[in-house]
Amino acid sequence: MSVAATRLPARILPWWPAILLGAMVLVAIFAPLLAPMDPDRQNLLARLKVPGFESRGATNWLGTDELGRDILSRLIHGARVSISVAVLSVLLSGVVGITVGMLAGYLRGWTETVLMRLVDIFLSIPAILLAIITVAVLGPGFFNVILVLALTRWPRYARVAYGQTLSVARQPFVTLARSMGCSVPRALLRHILPNIIGPILVVATLEFGLMVLFEAGLSFLGLGVQPPTASWGAMLSTGRNYVATAWWIATFPGLALFMLVLSANLIGDRLSDIIGKGR
Repeated sequence: MSVAATRLPARILPWWPAILLGAMVLVAIFAPLLAPMDPDRQNLLARLKVPGFESRGATNWLGTDELGRDILSRLIHGARVSISVAVLSVLLSGVVGITVGMLAGYLRGWTETVLMRLVDIFLSIPAILLAIITVAVLGPGFFNVILVLALTRWPRYARVAYGQTLSVARQPFVTLARSMGCSVPRALLRHILPNIIGPILVVATLEFGLMVLFEAGLSFLGLGVQPPTASWGAMLSTGRNYVATAWWIATFPGLALFMLVLSANLIGDRLSDIIGKGR
């Protein structure tokens, strides 16, 4: 074996989290094309069948659930739900938190006091408790879950953006832009945001994995995406009742959640290292 061939795995190894995350995102995007069966189609004659079971000329590669639905198909469609909720909630919470943090760090004075005290109030409440209370009031559902997760997580972006903005706002180029009459929106978007985007991307990557877990937790409690829509958290909730007799119902969604969150966290750690070395 050549030296180049032996070095290839070593070069690819650090990128496997990104490759895995990218593959799962592609699965979520093309779920209707990749799923071998209708995820909601029931077949009570084939309920709780082991992985590899064949029924009606089709193979249930990961087995079936308590209603005879194909686990693999529901797993693929569940990836679409988990990733969509995570991406949209990260974007929404990021926009709100970054805006609040930059305004507080740039304007200072009473604006800083009011906004950062509001951040402290939200941070003092456990995120999962706030999410459960809010979704219980608004009601479960896809868009309500996104709104709830964004509401509970924007303070973390605000804290990071605030600290970074305080540092950048003291730089000579920002002081010069302000003395030349640069408007607040222009200063924030053109001079502040490009210089603080690195740490914010690290936070967003780590928050992505946390949003996946939060969505799964809410669905597990029956407060997330409602049946019959496939959701990894709901599959875990159902599977706990059949752990002794049908282990595959909970095992495969659990592994999918583990791999998705692990890959997102490893990417976040790698980004943090790259940004730290860049400084």
